[in-house]
Amino acid sequence: MILAGSDSGGGAGIQADIKAVTMLGGFAATAITAITIQNTLGVHGVYPLPLDVIEAQAKAVLDDIGADALKTGMLGSVEVVEAVAGLIDYAGAVPTVVDPVMIAKGGSPLLEDRAVEAVRRLMVPRAALLTPNAPEAEALTGIAVADLDGQRRAGEALLAMGARAVLMKGGHVPGETVIDLLLTRDGETVLESERIDTRHTHGTGCTLASACAAGIAKGLPLQTATAEAWAYVAEAIRRAPGLGQGHGPLDHGWPVRG
Repeated sequence: MILAGSDSGGGAGIQADIKAVTMLGGFAATAITAITIQNTLGVHGVYPLPLDVIEAQAKAVLDDIGADALKTGMLGSVEVVEAVAGLIDYAGAVPTVVDPVMIAKGGSPLLEDRAVEAVRRLMVPRAALLTPNAPEAEALTGIAVADLDGQRRAGEALLAMGARAVLMKGGHVPGETVIDLLLTRDGETVLESERIDTRHTHGTGCTLASACAAGIAKGLPLQTATAEAWAYVAEAIRRAPGLGQGHGPLDHGWPVRG
C-alpha cells in the first residue's frame, strides 16, 4: 500500500507508484495524501487531503486486503507525517519503504520546512528501507553529500537514526557515473551506471522506491529487490517517451513492450 500524493501529469506520485508496482508483479493499493496540479513544467498547486480521509483510506485497505509492504512518498506537513507514522504502526510488522520527498523535480517544495524534523524523528526509525537523494539526506543529517564518501557518511548517520537500510541515491552527485549506495548494518552494495543525459527524469525517486517496495512485498531479499528495482528504473529512463516541455516522465510500461 502506497501513502503519497497524486500527480495529475502521471509521471510521479501515486500514478508512478501504481505503474511501477504493477510492472514488477505487485498489486498496488493507495491512500492519497494530497492532490497536486502538476505537469512536466512544475507543480502549480497542492491540495492536502484531510487527515481523517487519509487515515480512512489506509485503514479500509489494511482491514480488508492487508499489505505485504508499505511505501510512503509526499507527506507535506507535520500533521500528515504524524498520521502516517501512526498508520505504519497500525499496519503492524509490515516493512515500510520511506521516500522522504521534499522537493519536486522542478524545484517546488513538497514538504514544509518544519516537517523535516518530524520525518527525522518519526519516519526514519520506521523505515525498513529509506531512499533519500543527496539534498534530502543533507537535510536529514546535516552532512554534505557531494561525493561517494558523503553518500556513505550520510547513509551511516541515517542507519544510526534507526533506519534498517538506506539506499543513498546518487543522481544529484556530480560525475559521469551515477552511484546508488545500499547500506545496511551488514555492509554495503554499490549500484553504478553511466549517467544518462536526459531531461526526462520526472518521478524517478517515486518509481524507484515503489519498485523496491514491490520486490520486498514479493518476499525478495533486500539486495535483490533493490537491484531489480534499480535495473527497472534505469531502463525506464532510457526509454522515456519524451513527453512534455519540461522534466518529462519515464516509460514505466517498458516491460510489456519488450
